[in-house]
Amino acid sequence: MKILFVEPPKDFWFVMGDYMPPPFGILTLAAYLESKNKKWKIEIVDCQAEKLGWKDLEKKIEAAQADVVAPSGLATSNAYMAIRTAELAKKVNPATKTVVGGQHFTALADESLKSYAEIDFVVRGEGEQTFYELVKALDEGKRLSGIRGLSFKYDEKIFHTQERPQIENLDSLPLPAYHLVKEHMKKYYFSLMSEKDAPFAIVEGSRGCSHDCSYCSQWRFWSRHHRQKSPERIADEFEFLHAEYGSKFFWLTDDNFRVDQRANKICEEIISRGISEDVTWFCQARCEDIVGNKEIVPKMHKAGNVWMLVGFDSPNTGTLENFRRHGINKARAKETVELLRQNDIFSQGTFIIGERSDSHESIEALLEYANLIDPDIATFMALTPFPGTDIYDTAKRNGWIEDTNWRNYDMIHAIMPTQHLTREEVQKELHRCYRDYFGDWGRRYRGIFSKNPFTRRTYQYLARKAIITGLRSLF
Repeated sequence: MKILFVEPPKDFWFVMGDYMPPPFGILTLAAYLESKNKKWKIEIVDCQAEKLGWKDLEKKIEAAQADVVAPSGLATSNAYMAIRTAELAKKVNPATKTVVGGQHFTALADESLKSYAEIDFVVRGEGEQTFYELVKALDEGKRLSGIRGLSFKYDEKIFHTQERPQIENLDSLPLPAYHLVKEHMKKYYFSLMSEKDAPFAIVEGSRGCSHDCSYCSQWRFWSRHHRQKSPERIADEFEFLHAEYGSKFFWLTDDNFRVDQRANKICEEIISRGISEDVTWFCQARCEDIVGNKEIVPKMHKAGNVWMLVGFDSPNTGTLENFRRHGINKARAKETVELLRQNDIFSQGTFIIGERSDSHESIEALLEYANLIDPDIATFMALTPFPGTDIYDTAKRNGWIEDTNWRNYDMIHAIMPTQHLTREEVQKELHRCYRDYFGDWGRRYRGIFSKNPFTRRTYQYLARKAIITGLRSLF
């Protein structure tokens, strides 16, 4: 049995600048399969790192002669890339079994199987155990109906098996199979956050989130169940990637990194391993956790945390209520940015426009809010109805969705109008937010000449790459 994992050709979110992440999702799946069956042949094709186009990928698939092809398809904006990969696999060999998974295909498992003949299986939810049992059943010619978390077609009918219980002990999982992309490890980078000669790797500290924001698909995907790896395991991954592959910058990819005593222990572990001077890392957290545990923030910086993404969303209390975003207010948001700045941690604040009640006036108030808080960098996003979210369910039910091209579900394309703005006006307002925020010459000057090297490099990068001009081209 041979399994081919594919990171397809795709576009990255240009607002975050030039970056090339390792294909983390398929690395975790590959590692789990390896740990269960040493006889299976497992290969990963990373089209980004190998600079492969669709014709090149077709040749790779043909050469691999795999029994199972599994493309990465986590984000909705990349769903078509996964489908196209499956289509290529079927073109090369119609007998090849194709498997997709992740948030988008989990939410739309039935629709995806009905719409795309090239998809054979959808692994719903947490993938390791389901994918392994599927491959094992295919290898041994056994029935599929007993495999939990699986959707598939059989005899022109679609079947959805029972949901699968989640893995409670995440420490029991093997380290992601970075060795399968060993020759590419120095190609992974994140220009906006680190020097290009600082190899970039991803570490998963937890899965899920205990909150239930209406625009987020993560909490429903993980059944609002938050599970954490131990501080020791997280430090092990940092240490291994740094020693084995020279990785220097890490994305601690938790949906919500809790700034609490566990975070304090993670930092102590990283420091005690003697690598805190050699590595830096990024995480995303909630402002109420940051200001509620402010004594831990200096420890985080000492352990190498140099960049933190924080969702500030909106100053409008009604909007925050609709988003189910509790714990945010102007004073707390401002305190968060000041606390991070005092500790030399770069703050990236996110703000959302396009909520149903939004108008020119409310977006102007949001821009004033962003200027008041003054994060080191602001990321403005158009409210996007991702499948699997409450926002999607509501928008679809009410007929608000005007753009059904999944490729545009990237938070920089307006998908819906509001009660007061057309979709085109929402798009123009998004550009205006970026233009006015980063067009402020005082902010530009402070950024370009900041003492913080991350702030300085970021603003120089934004000026050099003309990010705002790119946004203008969307309408």
